Formats: sequence, structure tokens, C-alpha cells
Amino acid sequence: MVSGQDMSTRAGVSRTRGRPRSFDRATALEKALMAFWEHGYEATSVSDLTRIMGIGAPSLYAAFGDKRTLFEEVVRVYTGTHGAFGDRALAEEPTARAAIERTLREAAAEYTDPAHPYGCLVVHAATNCTSPEVERLLRERRNASIAALESRIRADVAAGLLPSGTDAAALARHAGAMIQGMSQQARDGASREELEALAEIAMSIWPRG
Repeated sequence: MVSGQDMSTRAGVSRTRGRPRSFDRATALEKALMAFWEHGYEATSVSDLTRIMGIGAPSLYAAFGDKRTLFEEVVRVYTGTHGAFGDRALAEEPTARAAIERTLREAAAEYTDPAHPYGCLVVHAATNCTSPEVERLLRERRNASIAALESRIRADVAAGLLPSGTDAAALARHAGAMIQGMSQQARDGASREELEALAEIAMSIWPRG
């Protein structure tokens, strides 16, 4: 005869065995981030993601939605972690010049760090992408960064820290082009020291207040 307690225990075991395997969401998300960073959005398939993240497709869809929704979350995580150095520099440095000089030097270090894929995810992940939504997401992120630089430069012009004739838009776009170009050169094998030399040349043209 099976007691009520034994039946309850067996039912509990059965229910446990039937549950989907749990996983650490943050760890899985970081693995997806690395995959998209290395290979780009288009070349990273759902089967690649499930293999790399160590979860099944049903768990991926339940936890993150579809591939594009997962990618959008990856971009948010990236811009708040690996890619946050530019925002930090703008928030912490006293002038636009100091903020951009710091950003370029930290980009040289971050983009060549062997602990993760080279370059910048926001610059490269939409290469050869057929999804307009993904292309727009990353384009808007890049343009927002340049707009933040321009706003900071204009503030310094107004405060007399930069000459009154400074072309804030052009100077911000120059800085953005340097950051994006450094990312591509890092992908192509440029060293940290080589990128730091580029940063020094880029800052040498900056107007003085």
C-alpha cells in the first residue's frame, strides 16, 4: 500500500522532471552579446544562439522573445556595459575636449581588448544586414552619440571654453568618425598603441579656448 505522503513525493518528483531546465538569464544574455558582437546580427542564427547560450529554442523565445527582440536587449546591455565609456566620459569630464580625448583613449583600449571581440558592436553588428529595423536601431544609437558630443561642444562654445566660431556639428562628426574608424581598424588588427597614436593626432586639431 502506498501512503499519501509517498504519492505526494512521487507527484512532486514527476512535476520537477517535467519542468524546463532553468538557466541564468544574465549569463545567457552575455553569451548572446558576444555572438552578435563577433559575427553580427545577420550571420548569427537562432540555432547558433541556442547552442552558444546553452538553452533550447522554446526557452530562448520564452525568455527573450524572437531574435530581433533578443538583439535589442543585447544592444541595451552593451551600451550600458562594454560600450558605456563614452557616456561616462561626457558625464564626468569638465570639458568637451577632455571628454572626447578620454573617449578616444578608452576606445583604443576597449576595442583591442582580447577578452572579447574587437571593435564596437554598435558599429559592426548590422554589416550586411537585411533587417531595416536592426539597421535603424544601430544607426540611431550612433547618431545619438554624435548628437550628445555636439551638444557638449556647443555648451563649451557658449561658456567661452571653445572659440565662438567653432563648428560644433563638424567637430562632433569628426570625433564620431574617429571612434567608428578606430573600431574598424581594431577589427582589422590595429593595436592599442596604434589607435592611441590616432587619438593623439585627432586631438591635435582641436581648437583651443
